Amino acid sequence: MNWADTMRSGLEAITAHRLRSGLTVLGILIGIAAVILTVGLGEGASASVDSAINALGTNLLIVSPGSSTTGLVRGGFGSESTLTYANAVALADKVDCPDIIGVAPQVQSEQSLVNGDTNWDTSVYGSTEQWLSVRGRSVVDGSFFTNQEVSTDANVVVLGQTTAEELDLFEPVGATINIGDIPFTVVGVLNSEGSSGSSNEDDMAVIPITTAQEDFTGSSSVNTIYLEAGSSSTMGAAYDEADDELLALHSINDPADADFTITSQNSIEQTASSVSSTLTVLLAGIAAISLLVGGIGVMNIMLVSVTERVREIGLRKALGATPHVVLRQFLVEASTLGFVGGLMGAALGVVGAEVIPNFITNKIEISGTAIAVAIVASVGIGIVAGAYPAYRAARLAPIEALRTE
Repeated sequence: MNWADTMRSGLEAITAHRLRSGLTVLGILIGIAAVILTVGLGEGASASVDSAINALGTNLLIVSPGSSTTGLVRGGFGSESTLTYANAVALADKVDCPDIIGVAPQVQSEQSLVNGDTNWDTSVYGSTEQWLSVRGRSVVDGSFFTNQEVSTDANVVVLGQTTAEELDLFEPVGATINIGDIPFTVVGVLNSEGSSGSSNEDDMAVIPITTAQEDFTGSSSVNTIYLEAGSSSTMGAAYDEADDELLALHSINDPADADFTITSQNSIEQTASSVSSTLTVLLAGIAAISLLVGGIGVMNIMLVSVTERVREIGLRKALGATPHVVLRQFLVEASTLGFVGGLMGAALGVVGAEVIPNFITNKIEISGTAIAVAIVASVGIGIVAGAYPAYRAARLAPIEALRTE
């Protein structure tokens, strides 16, 4: 019996029991689709995190306030007001901090923006003219506010594209909107950065930090100070300069007692990547269990098939079929079930990757390599699961098989 005959015989055996074969394929299908979707979900989440981190800017250091203590309860980092606008001005001193080329202090508050009869609640950030370059953003319409406008507490605002659209501003630049009860003139619209997870980088408003502190926060403290190093090679030097300067400004002798934290963009990215990788492996492991169940289903079906076809096997061996030919036929049947299940599972995974993101905030990234590996794995599972039943069939003695009722 040649390979063509073996394939034809195997397909006939599969189609002869359509329901049983279909249920077996279903087990593989579900397992493969689950693996593809969970790995794709992990990759998509990782890409979203990387995008959000990169959206912060390049060669970035992030200075956050320390933690507050209320009774015996300690708040997280950033819960204490230990950073001020004056600290940011000091960090911009090229004599003390020569490797820091950009400083952007930032305060944040949630405000209601009103344009005529339209209102929209969003985050209002107060910062300086360097916010644009430090955060790696640009303006697509109009311009960003200037240092003079920061110095004079000007009521000017730069909007994100989503914010402008939600306020029905078709020609935003020059328009007047209210932030709270205070009128502001729109001077520019930011470039689009898209959304990452639950954060929409296009939904914001940026105003001079002095205006924000005077009108909304009523304090000289800042939530965050973004620092830009000259290059990736000077990140370490910029970190040390910022650390030494802030310790001196806050009269702290022991660095362990620092009331602020400095985080590098690289460390955030490495931590996020590590977490994403762990979650991806965990999700893939859970999905692999369903794939294992599918493999057990293939083995069960093949064992039943061997039991039902004992007389057929005996007759073939009596007519001259070698154990190798019998072994090959059952392996072809098992691998075919795995291959069909793999193809259908991959197709379901691709469809799911397009549909599921419409109902969740994360995207799912599916690669051709992942699909190919999944299909190969499904065939491998079919072969492994069918190996023992095929071996049993090949060992049957012709005379014993023919005697079986």
